[in-house]
Amino acid sequence: MGDPVANVHLAVKALQNAPGLAVDAVSPIFRTEPQGMRDQDWFANCVARIAVRVPYSPEELLDVLADIETRMGRVRTTHWGPRIIDIDLLLYGDVEWDSPRLQIPHPRMLERAFVLVPLMHLAPEISIRGLCPSQWLSRLPYRLEGDRILQATNAIPRGE
Repeated sequence: MGDPVANVHLAVKALQNAPGLAVDAVSPIFRTEPQGMRDQDWFANCVARIAVRVPYSPEELLDVLADIETRMGRVRTTHWGPRIIDIDLLLYGDVEWDSPRLQIPHPRMLERAFVLVPLMHLAPEISIRGLCPSQWLSRLPYRLEGDRILQATNAIPRGE
């Protein structure tokens, strides 16, 4: 899978170079233990704020993200398994979206310290369903050790 931190940097560069997108800000990168399938390398996670400069629908933006993943060599085989990169669409301004392909806000982002910690660094005041990232984090069992996020989970997460 290569170097996860280097892969994140490559993905951010690909986002910056994607037609109609501009990366406005990127959180620090955090190393996180895998959830679900635990026998794999730790992941590197960050959150980026992207300006959409063309009228992409949320699903069209999702297609752009999936194309970047494919060009970076992602092959979707084992759910929750090792992957070179995973780019999720968490929020799209104030838009709420619910389709078979995509839900916005991301349906599990508020359960994931590996999403909320970087989001708190990037946009601490953002309100998601009435609470800011630090308030959502206060509800989760996790530890932050430097750039490592540890979040206990006893169950295989529900779908992706």
